[in-house]
Amino acid sequence: MDNRHHLPSLQALQALVEVAERGSFTAAAGRLCLTQSAVSRQIQQLEGHYGVPLLVRNSRNLRLTLEGEWVLDSARSVLAQLQRLEDRLSPHQRPFRIRMHVSLAVRWLLPKLSDFYRSHPDISLAIETVATEVVEPASDSDAYILYLPKPTHDGDCLVLFEEALVPVCAPGLGPLASAQDLARFALLHRSADRQDWATWLTAHGGRSLADYRHIPFNLDELALDAAARGLGVAMTDRTLAAESVERGVLVVPFGQALATGGCYALCLQPSAAAHPALGVVRQWFGSQAHNS
Repeated sequence: MDNRHHLPSLQALQALVEVAERGSFTAAAGRLCLTQSAVSRQIQQLEGHYGVPLLVRNSRNLRLTLEGEWVLDSARSVLAQLQRLEDRLSPHQRPFRIRMHVSLAVRWLLPKLSDFYRSHPDISLAIETVATEVVEPASDSDAYILYLPKPTHDGDCLVLFEEALVPVCAPGLGPLASAQDLARFALLHRSADRQDWATWLTAHGGRSLADYRHIPFNLDELALDAAARGLGVAMTDRTLAAESVERGVLVVPFGQALATGGCYALCLQPSAAAHPALGVVRQWFGSQAHNS
């Protein structure tokens, strides 16, 4: 059969993109809501269509062949063009898509969503979360929220709140009256680099990090949950801990919040301009930024 008259399926092209971006068939299958074997079959169909291997697999990882890179570039281009066409023809039929870190979604946005839907019941937000430290924009998102080490003057970015570090712990943990008392408890970290605690201890006259016990996590959400369960004292952003503090699940035992100069900002993708809900979404997030 002449392959010029038998194009590969869009599902197979999308599978290749997901496998390449996520580095595994398992992660791609989760993203596509398919089984791992189904994703593998779609890649095999592409390889059969073009007559060349697109991926090199071994027990530890996978990588694209040169031909795989060519097909990947074309697949991304085709899918992006189709998405732009869909957005142009029927933007009102899809939700406004926002990508952000999972801890920010759980700790900051989720408690506020009921207010959004009360005010705007006809608009739907699609929230995609990632667990990586850096939130990369995606071609299928209208906006993304990321951490910036300093405020931005970019007109397409709206600063939501500035970072201010505070220690938090369970209400019954203690007594805790100063940085010196921390030596009796484990320090809970939201990232592997432990930089937040190091910065805060330096500003508040604490000891060297080597003088404390440590329990590291890779998410604010995990560190704060561990703190609420009495495992130790977590260092986090004041805004992210606010709801738990208000509910009495966590307390700030002592010390002033430490402004780092960093901030969290909502940044728009080019596709957002065509979405009819853009104005409402920006206005609502702007009001949340004002309240913060």
